[in-house]
Amino acid sequence: MLALPSRPNEGEDLTMAVLGCGNMGIAILSGILSSISALSGPKPLQTDPSQPAEEIPSRLPTKFIACVRRPESAKKVKKALWQHTSFVKVVQNENVAAVSRSDVVLLSCKPSHIQSILAQPGMAEAMEGKLLISIAAGVTVEHIRATLHEAAVAAAKGDVNGAGGDCDCRIVRALPNTASLIREGMTVIADSEPALPPQTNALVTWIFRRIGDVVVSLALGSLLIAAWKSYRTPLAYRMTQYLPTHQMDASTALIGSGPAFFSLVLEAAIDGAVAMGLPRAHATRMAAQSMHGTASLVLDGEHPALLRDKVSTPGGCTIGGLLVLEEGGVRGTVSRAVREAACVAAELGRGKGAGVNGTRFVGRP
Repeated sequence: MLALPSRPNEGEDLTMAVLGCGNMGIAILSGILSSISALSGPKPLQTDPSQPAEEIPSRLPTKFIACVRRPESAKKVKKALWQHTSFVKVVQNENVAAVSRSDVVLLSCKPSHIQSILAQPGMAEAMEGKLLISIAAGVTVEHIRATLHEAAVAAAKGDVNGAGGDCDCRIVRALPNTASLIREGMTVIADSEPALPPQTNALVTWIFRRIGDVVVSLALGSLLIAAWKSYRTPLAYRMTQYLPTHQMDASTALIGSGPAFFSLVLEAAIDGAVAMGLPRAHATRMAAQSMHGTASLVLDGEHPALLRDKVSTPGGCTIGGLLVLEEGGVRGTVSRAVREAACVAAELGRGKGAGVNGTRFVGRP
């Protein structure tokens, strides 16, 4: 079982490399750097006793290497993180060297670039003993492990001692969504087999809580529950929700594709209001705040069906509009869209590329 890379000084901080540092990579780095700055700043005189204090992992990344391919991307990263330039080094086409100098690697490139990045000469060797966190949508841990294994085998050819042929790194799969860009994201972390060591688990969860909320799946949850029972896990981690790993494709559809689905509904509501005479700017603000407020009520414990019923006055405008939505099959269509997106995510996870869309419902009404 791999833990975080050990050093003579156990409290020494970590170096983190971000491979393919685009918008999501920048968002994660920004969240981490802001949190680290806050940790070193003045502490509040009073805290809310109803809010559990978050346990900080004993080792945090404090040095960062952002890896990009193009000069324009390098400029974008530097501009976005200009306040933290003393902690972030931006490099071009130096992935292997960056991984070699790091303890934690965040794989945030496009799924189509996974093969070319991980198959680079020396990459499998550089990954030895590292913690690799992938946020590439639809790319499974098995696919990443197989790619690194193939690279290691290729590198081992010609080794007279017969060494090599595998890559001994710990791989964690996570899926943040687009709202992470404003630190309002939802991240699903897949379970690991064997379970992550407590400190590694705490670090992974801490990283993604810098950009929003986190749901971890069953194996991570089992580890936390066991630790909770023996009072070794902080309260903040005891409250984590758990999902089984086979639900990653459905999670991809809901939190990854969901913002696009919700945006379409939001856009339709805005267009309806504009058609009835509201200025678009006002309609956009009203609709967005209404959706935001409704979501907040659900997060506070309101069931969507009960919430809907509360505003459906007999003979009123709400029930009239709801019946139009039901007659139009909105409920079934949205549910079907989530199922379709989950099917596509599964196909992409099996390595299928072009042509995965347009295959599920051909010839059906």
